[in-house]
Amino acid sequence: MSLESREPRTGGDRVPTGEGGILASISGPGDLKSLSMHDLEILAGEIRARIIETVTLNGGHLASSLGTVELTVALHYVFDASQDLIVWDVGHQCYAHKLLTGRLDAFPTLRKKGGLSGYPVCAESPCDAFGTGHSSTSISAALGMAVARDRLDKDRRVIAFIGDGAMTGGMAFEGLSHAGHLGTDLLVVLNDNEMAISPNVGALATYLSRLIASRPYKRYKRDLGSHVKWLLGQRFTRLVQRFESMVKGLITEGGLFQELGFNYIGPVDGHDLPTLIRFFSNLKTMKGPILLHCRTQKGRGYEEAEADPMKYHGVKPAPVPKVDVEGDARPPEDEAPGRACQTFTEVLAGALIEAGQYEPRVCAITAAMPTGTGLYLFQEEFPERFFDVGICEQHAVTFAAGLAAQGMRPVCAIYSTFFQRGYDQYIHDVCLQGLPVVFAIDRAGLVGEDSPTHVGMFDMTFLRAIPNVTVLAPRDDVDIRAMLHWALGQPGPVAIRYPKCEAPTIGAVQDRGPAVQGEVLRDGSDAMLLAVGPLVGTCLRAAESLQAEGLSIGVADARCVKPLDTALLERIGHLLLVTVEENTLLGGFGSAVMGYFEQHGGLDERRVRRIGLPDAFVPHATRDQQLADLGLDARGIAETVCSFVGRGAVHPAK
Repeated sequence: MSLESREPRTGGDRVPTGEGGILASISGPGDLKSLSMHDLEILAGEIRARIIETVTLNGGHLASSLGTVELTVALHYVFDASQDLIVWDVGHQCYAHKLLTGRLDAFPTLRKKGGLSGYPVCAESPCDAFGTGHSSTSISAALGMAVARDRLDKDRRVIAFIGDGAMTGGMAFEGLSHAGHLGTDLLVVLNDNEMAISPNVGALATYLSRLIASRPYKRYKRDLGSHVKWLLGQRFTRLVQRFESMVKGLITEGGLFQELGFNYIGPVDGHDLPTLIRFFSNLKTMKGPILLHCRTQKGRGYEEAEADPMKYHGVKPAPVPKVDVEGDARPPEDEAPGRACQTFTEVLAGALIEAGQYEPRVCAITAAMPTGTGLYLFQEEFPERFFDVGICEQHAVTFAAGLAAQGMRPVCAIYSTFFQRGYDQYIHDVCLQGLPVVFAIDRAGLVGEDSPTHVGMFDMTFLRAIPNVTVLAPRDDVDIRAMLHWALGQPGPVAIRYPKCEAPTIGAVQDRGPAVQGEVLRDGSDAMLLAVGPLVGTCLRAAESLQAEGLSIGVADARCVKPLDTALLERIGHLLLVTVEENTLLGGFGSAVMGYFEQHGGLDERRVRRIGLPDAFVPHATRDQQLADLGLDARGIAETVCSFVGRGAVHPAK
């Protein structure tokens, strides 16, 4: 079955934002079923306007949500969200879904502390069938739900909504293969906008693009159907059906999905509401695994996002101008001209380019995040030594191992939360063999407004648990540059973990010593704060504020999580010791310090207090709010120190 794609409209569906309108009358998806097609078109425009308005103020995923408005409206018009199950892959395209499922009034709180998450969350609404945030999971989850439905004899449809970017992930094809094998009723909606966060790469992306121009099966079906009885007669019907299935798999668009056991339909225009509703209505009664291929435009309805969907994939909140004493508006400080402070990501990207200039064996690998990891800058400089492997973290790690095994010096840059997916490969293919792969673990620690699915709170724990690896945590721009250059000269694997924040210079630039050597930045006689990462700077502020309270608090930067700088620990171990880390306390840096003292000198002879992330997932808020709530700002650290040394409550400046 195929439908000729229409050219996407670019302006006819824009509707000005207003307090009333059809959207204001929608309390749940059931209200859509009484609307006319004309009203549904107007509703789509109102949804788009509300998303643009809210994301401009709060930040969030703009282009992806704008591209799926009509698909979401059509899904909720045809299916019953109180009974049927819709699983959103990744989930950052679910804003229209939230607006249609009883969360209109709460939508202004999107991504704010205590407000709506930017991703599906089961606790938010019964219409969120499955919590998501990582890519390529929807088909597997939806298949599990479909099998459970069959076993429990439920009457409901199960729909997996997945983008073409997520289809580059191997898990998506594992789910497709199993679904085709089981043959259960399952609808997979493939939202194909030819782009994930960055342009898609790989043979699959090329294959999907090729489907758009391919139309031979429609002609074949018509010709064969009109002549088969005349040629063969009724008694050869079954033979013809088998022959048709074979030929369809060879020449029709979607042959790959046909071979996996799916009935492929498409591509269809993902912005044509009447067509989408007609297709969904027909597919609702069809049996077996079905894949509906829809073509959409990322950033639909917002000219800037249509022109540059990569830039408008994730949007920061609009800066609020500050007003000086004369009443004149001026840009916020972080937007002021001349801002020199770079992020850790930017500094690492610059250092990697420096390394690539003097060492031709240096190469860079990312898993569909060249912009987020900063590696697009390396790509511009050394395109032949840059590899974007798609949403395939497992492959990225083992691919890096293969490069290293043959003499290359790969740097594999992956967000902490996504690196979890390549953990087996990290253990078996890199660390076990002692291969010189450098892992740049971006977004380690708290990440702010993204959901708990994106918090990088476990990497120090799982990285240091494996033999043969060095784990580093730079406190500033000087450290991360030095650590990368040091790591590229090592004979084995090195992981450098760094957060999503700016990297100001903390302490002296000169005479820091080797990248794995700790440093005492401030002496103290009452207690010592031993930290890793940029929290070293926070500890310095806490120590300074406690000086006014009559406390002499030292600050040391461990720099290396594994192996620990034992000389540093012996130097400061006689003091009351407070470890500080932006990682779960379970098995993290503080645990490593306590483990050392347990094995060398007796833990009972020393007093150690640990500050870090709790054994709980961290809800979304700004990064500063998260740090304050968890006692990892200067005030929280100072209060913990006071409690530890037996002083009463103090009120240090932040």
